[in-house]
Amino acid sequence: MFVITLTYRAGLDQIDAALQDHVAWLDQQYADGVFLASGRRVPRVGGVILATGVTPAELECRLDLDPFRRQGLAEYTVTEFVASRTAPGLESLLT
Repeated sequence: MFVITLTYRAGLDQIDAALQDHVAWLDQQYADGVFLASGRRVPRVGGVILATGVTPAELECRLDLDPFRRQGLAEYTVTEFVASRTAPGLESLLT
């Protein structure tokens, strides 16, 4: 599993201008079964994505398609981890 942290490198006006395309990209990742959760950081300086089911190289290829990355609006930090314990109902994250 991966935790992807996005950090904005542009003003929120530029982020908002590209947001519709970014959301369409997110929608495709959810449809492909790769993304588990995503959302804004607080304060609004970037975002966080949980992903699974791909190799690190495959994930990087997907991230390269994000309009935020393509336009140089955000940088990404990817942390891979293996969940060893979850809250009840989230046991599927252990596989």
